[in-house]
Amino acid sequence: MNERSLYEEKKQDPSLKLFVVLSKAYRAVSDQVADDIRSYGLNTTDFGVLELLYHRGEQPLQKIGDKILLASGSITYVVDKLEKKGYVKRTPYEKDRRIIFASITKSGEKLLNDIFPNHWKQIEAITAGLDEEEKTQAIELLKKLGHFANELSHK
Repeated sequence: MNERSLYEEKKQDPSLKLFVVLSKAYRAVSDQVADDIRSYGLNTTDFGVLELLYHRGEQPLQKIGDKILLASGSITYVVDKLEKKGYVKRTPYEKDRRIIFASITKSGEKLLNDIFPNHWKQIEAITAGLDEEEKTQAIELLKKLGHFANELSHK
């Protein structure tokens, strides 16, 4: 089998096609969501930190990166920016001064309360290409794929 026919065979492989389609769909959806978030004067990382603190409460800075997939050095920068805007505050942990917690301020809560209803509508509009049943199916299939991929990396 020559390289050309191997390439043609791989091109027909549904695994490769799934990866390409999934990547393109993710990029298209995330670009639309990022545009919406930028319209509020935030970037997706700022929004992710605010949303995490809003929904989960006070968090150690070291854990924020794990929860929103951000490098620890970047967390300090993002929290600094949000703190300067008055949306986040830092609090040292009483039992161990090396641990710093971040929490959302009243101003940050107000911002998210103002943003979230329209942001939610925008996400509904972006995902309107699927009906409710298709969304549910997609969620289940993508969870299954994600769990399987995670298992591979832990073997």
